[in-house]
Amino acid sequence: MAAEPPIGPATQPLEEDGAVLEYMELPSGMATYHMPALPEPEETAGLDAALAKLDEILAALRAYRPAAAPTEIDLGSLDAGNRAFIDQALGEGEVSIVAGDRLQAQESVLAGVWRVHHVADDGALVRDLVEVGDFPAAVNRVAFDTGRPFVRRPDGSLPPGLLAAPSLIAEIRNALIDFAPGRLHAINLSLLPHSEDDLAFLGGHLGPGAVTILSRGYGNSRISSTGTRNVWWVQYFNSQDALILNSLEVSETPEVAKASPEDIADSAGRLTEILEVYR
Repeated sequence: MAAEPPIGPATQPLEEDGAVLEYMELPSGMATYHMPALPEPEETAGLDAALAKLDEILAALRAYRPAAAPTEIDLGSLDAGNRAFIDQALGEGEVSIVAGDRLQAQESVLAGVWRVHHVADDGALVRDLVEVGDFPAAVNRVAFDTGRPFVRRPDGSLPPGLLAAPSLIAEIRNALIDFAPGRLHAINLSLLPHSEDDLAFLGGHLGPGAVTILSRGYGNSRISSTGTRNVWWVQYFNSQDALILNSLEVSETPEVAKASPEDIADSAGRLTEILEVYR
C-alpha cells in the first residue's frame, strides 16, 4: 500500500512565485481558576465585616437570574484590613474596564463578581463597590449616556477609496432601528472586503466612545464603545498582538465581555468553598 502523502505546513511544494501558505495563529492560553491564598481561620480576627460582605456576594451569586439588574454591594464602610481581605479573596480576573475618566472596573477571579471604583479627577477613590451580575451596570450607564442614539447618514460626496463603509453604515442604522434589549447584530469585518479608508470613515462616522474593555480570556480581545449608543468595536488579537478578528456589534453589551449564567453558578460554588473554611 502506498504511503499517504504528508500534509500541513512546510510539506507542500512552493507555488511558482515562491509564495508560502501562511497559517493563522489562533489565540491560546485559556486561563484557569486557582483558589486564592487566604489567611488561616485563626488569623482572621477583626475581619468579620469582610466575611459579612463576602456572604452578601455569595447570596447575590445564588440569587442571580439572567437579564436581571446586577446587585450592588458597597465596600466603603470597610477598614483597610477588611478591604485587603476582600482583595485577596476576589483577586483579579480576565476582564478590565475603563469607562470615562471616573470609573474603573475589574472582574474578580469569580466570574460575574466585579470590582467597581468611582474615582475623582485626581484619581482618588470615591466609591468602592462590588457588582454581581453578567456585566457592571455602571459601565453600561457610561456607554449609554455618552453615546448619541442614531447614526447619521453620510453628508455630501464620499471620499475616494471606500468599498464597504456606506453599506455598513446603512446596515448599522437599520440594526439600531430594530434594536431591543437582548438583541444582538454582529458585522464581521474580517470576512468582508474593505479598505483602511473604510475603517477610518466608519470610525469617524460612529465617533469615539468612553468605554474600553480588555479581556485576557482566550487570547486577547479589545472592546470599545463608539460615540453611537449600543454600537461597539470588538477585536481579537493573537499572542503576537496581530489583529485576527475585527467586528462591529450592535448590542447593549458585547457577549464576549459578559459572564455567562454557567460561570456565575460556578462562582457561587467556588465562593462557598472559600467561605466554608471560616464557618
